[in-house]
Amino acid sequence: MPTNVPINTGPIQNFIQQVKGADLSNQKELKIPLSDAKQLTYSLATVLARLAGDYEGLIAQKDSNQTEAIEVKVDGGNL
Repeated sequence: MPTNVPINTGPIQNFIQQVKGADLSNQKELKIPLSDAKQLTYSLATVLARLAGDYEGLIAQKDSNQTEAIEVKVDGGNL
C-alpha cells in the first residue's frame, strides 16, 4: 500500500464527536450502526498499519546510519 495516499479519518472524527456528545449529555452508553463501526474499524486499522510501516522505515533508516557521529561541545558560559 503506498504511504502517500491520504487516510480517511472522517469515521474516527465522527466517533470522537459522538463520544463527546454522549459525555456532555451524561449518556451511559453509545450505540453506533454496524456500517459506522465497520468504517471506524477500517480507518483505525489503516492508521495503525501506516504507523507501523513508518516506524519500520525509521528503524531501517537508523540502522543504515549507524556510522553517523554526533559531536557536542559544552563550555562554561558567562555568569
